Amino acid sequence: MKKQLFLFTVLITVLTSCMVTKTPVGSYLETPGKEVTFDKGKQFWVFWGLIPVGRTHVNTPSNGNCQVVTKYKFSDVLITGLTGGIVSSYSIKVEVKKEK
Repeated sequence: MKKQLFLFTVLITVLTSCMVTKTPVGSYLETPGKEVTFDKGKQFWVFWGLIPVGRTHVNTPSNGNCQVVTKYKFSDVLITGLTGGIVSSYSIKVEVKKEK
């Protein structure tokens, strides 16, 4: 039983590791520079992602040039797995480019 649980956890981790959404806003792609994290947060959901628990507000730069990255990280897999999917979460990060 422990071996099956371990294999299930590894399988879920591998399958969800590609769940990343990157959304560029403004002229982010054309802006040169190094990517740095501007702000980050975590959005929680209940009942297998049907109902959001509040709304996570992450700050964005005043010029509007940023990239919003939404990931389903290992910690999110653990939260979902340990609660049987009743509670799930996604990690949100806002990246900006800083001049060198």
